Amino acid sequence: MSNRLRIAWLADGERLHLQDGPTDLIIRAFGEPPQIARAYECAIARMRNVLDELCDELPILRRPAPQTPAGIVARRMSEAVRPFSTTRFITPMAAVAGAVADEILAAMLEAGPLSRAFVNNGGDIALHLNHGERFTAGMVNRPDLPSIAGTVTIDADSQSRGIATSGWRGRSHSLGIADAVTVTAQNAAAADAAATMIANAVDLPGHAEIRRVPATSLSPVSDLGERLVTVGVGALSTTSCIIALGRGVIRAEELIARGLINAAALFLGNESRMVCALPSNMEMHIA
Repeated sequence: MSNRLRIAWLADGERLHLQDGPTDLIIRAFGEPPQIARAYECAIARMRNVLDELCDELPILRRPAPQTPAGIVARRMSEAVRPFSTTRFITPMAAVAGAVADEILAAMLEAGPLSRAFVNNGGDIALHLNHGERFTAGMVNRPDLPSIAGTVTIDADSQSRGIATSGWRGRSHSLGIADAVTVTAQNAAAADAAATMIANAVDLPGHAEIRRVPATSLSPVSDLGERLVTVGVGALSTTSCIIALGRGVIRAEELIARGLINAAALFLGNESRMVCALPSNMEMHIA
């Protein structure tokens, strides 16, 4: 059991901050006070073990071949990436943040009925919404220069219960050049994996303004191995941004057609694109 867990309330006194190593959660529960208090207790108790469980299975989770890990969170990760693994490179690590968010939310819901709850793991969000409830989050197109570029609104009658963002400017390495790709899907792990795949597709192979290095030069144990990851994107013309985003849109449309995601917003430079399932699913709005 981890003794590293840091527990604190944010300034508003309503959101709980849990941090253990690279896992950094902001959580909130809505409902009757006893259930809220119990939900936070369950989140803390579950969080004490999650990181150690994942570390026990890192060799498996860093490999692309589909396998069945032992741990609950590891299985969530493996299941989230399985739809992509037969045709493209992806490892369960692509869904780690979303899977942790899903697991902590599940622990909170075991405490009793809640009207609404969310677990935000560095921007990858797992949601619980009872009938009539709604959740709105801001989308950030430049994590290094954060500002709201649009919003995601999910109603209780939506099929989405997960939001995730990926891109080369984020905390994980990317094979593509998207500043950010935000996705809604059935759960946070699924959204996390899909956002990774779409962000990888936003690309301009061989472009002189894009700088890449082997992933292992940044992290010797990277699950990406010697694959080239983006570390710099220079000035791109509007045409280049449109071409790169178009490739990501094709990937997003493919995932919508397969029922893997419900909506996606893609950002690169001053350009953006939004793709939603039909009938029109207005979960996203780009400013």
